[in-house]
Amino acid sequence: MSARRYLVTGASSGIGAATVRAMRAAGWDVLATARRADRLAELAEETGALVHPADVTSDADVAALVAFAEQTGGLDGVVNNAGGAYGLDPVESGSIDDWRLMYELNVLGTLRVTQGVLPLLRARGGGDVLVVTSTAAIGAYPGGAGYTGAKHAERLLAETLRWELAGEPVRVLQIQPGAVATEEFSLVRFGGDAERAAKVYDGYQPLSAQDVAEAMVWMLSRPAHVNIDSMTIRPIAQATNTLTVRS
Repeated sequence: MSARRYLVTGASSGIGAATVRAMRAAGWDVLATARRADRLAELAEETGALVHPADVTSDADVAALVAFAEQTGGLDGVVNNAGGAYGLDPVESGSIDDWRLMYELNVLGTLRVTQGVLPLLRARGGGDVLVVTSTAAIGAYPGGAGYTGAKHAERLLAETLRWELAGEPVRVLQIQPGAVATEEFSLVRFGGDAERAAKVYDGYQPLSAQDVAEAMVWMLSRPAHVNIDSMTIRPIAQATNTLTVRS
């Protein structure tokens, strides 16, 4: 596995940045991408990863990213991590713009990147497509219809792709994290309201970004004939999307 080279999207913070660190610690080559060039530059200096800024909601950016990946050595896999939640509003009053952004980022962003890298994986004789969804992809909760809808669509994208590529040496894997305390996920969801964001993780120990990153490195390091179709990973206190035991 030491010679393998992965593209990680959404790498400027949270799970994406942790994944880059974990892969580099494992001795893998990494091409990291995100919108924020300054954050990527810091990550490159820290880890030695190659970086290329891109917005996965932009056709032009993704095309340039794929071209850069090809020019710099190709790819053995991609971790489709870029995504996010916006708002926690009921269906009745949910923002159309927030819903549109969640579908564009979580679903169509993953679609763009996956379509772009598949020829590169085939050129290397096979590879991995790992999609980071969420426990929101397998269950609903009040106020979360926009995000759960997008993540359900992203989950089915991954499942359908795996069926469509049956017979090819391309693994399609999915990880569904529950509550993960990162520096930005809930802050972004609540429009920068730090107090409200912090309350999401009050009274229990959530997962860390490193927990999820290490799980993904394990998934990808299985022998080539082993496909981890999906892994659900939650903090022990989180029984379901709507039941978390707090002290």
